[in-house]
Amino acid sequence: MYLSSIIKSGLSWIEDDDEKEEVWSEASRRMTERCGRTAMGEITRRWPFREEDLTPTFELIIREPPLTGDSLGLKTWGSSYVLAKHLPSIGSTALFRLFDESLGEPRPSVLELGSGTGLLGLAAAALWKSHVILSDLPDIMSNLCHNVDANRATVEKLGGSLNAGALTWGGSGDDEVDQNLFGKRNQFKVVLAADPLYDDCHPGLLAGAFSEQLSTEDDGRAVVMVPLRDETTKNLLKSFRDAMGSQENPLICIEEGTLDGQDDWGEDEEGTNVTCWWGIFARKQQA
Repeated sequence: MYLSSIIKSGLSWIEDDDEKEEVWSEASRRMTERCGRTAMGEITRRWPFREEDLTPTFELIIREPPLTGDSLGLKTWGSSYVLAKHLPSIGSTALFRLFDESLGEPRPSVLELGSGTGLLGLAAAALWKSHVILSDLPDIMSNLCHNVDANRATVEKLGGSLNAGALTWGGSGDDEVDQNLFGKRNQFKVVLAADPLYDDCHPGLLAGAFSEQLSTEDDGRAVVMVPLRDETTKNLLKSFRDAMGSQENPLICIEEGTLDGQDDWGEDEEGTNVTCWWGIFARKQQA
């Protein structure tokens, strides 16, 4: 490989040692990018929200530690940004009764399941001017709390507020679930999740988490985005929809669509295009 040959080379034709170091460093960085996110160290990304209808515009600063093992929650997935930018539209249409201040009701608290690095939940707090609680596995919480604290001032300036705590889907112990935040069931009228399905057990666990956390009132809404990367993710989505509808108190999809997004996972430096499915679920009305 051309890049590896540069790294191994003594660069004898370059006399200046500082220039040699710069060339080696740049070649190493480019090679790391081509090896995928798992080969990279800690990075910090800035995610802008600058659409014409956003006043004021803002950006969120997200830290991503090095990926280790199966800690996929340490990466910011592209679908989180896609759904985050779609939140104003969802808030003014499908969820307008919850967020329209002219109706005289306080804005609801929002929960994000599987927050990862927190981009979606942070954006929801800022864009919807709401209190948002972000959650994930205990091992993910240190970095998630860092990002919550790093963006708290930005969110509060825009009218939102934040909290974060551990919430393991299907868990019940104090080391798995923050009882102060999630000890009471069915607290949240809006529950979000983006790119939450990676394993065969996830559809049932995620559906159970929605059932436990989403308000039982008629206006409770679950908002989900799943990138349709391949047949595996399409099958996981089908299993998830089946699981949502087969619970004791079923949740049915009342609105859905697709948006174009990008994945930067793997070897493509520029990322790959992916279609992202989104759906809004509500409790099935009892006859």
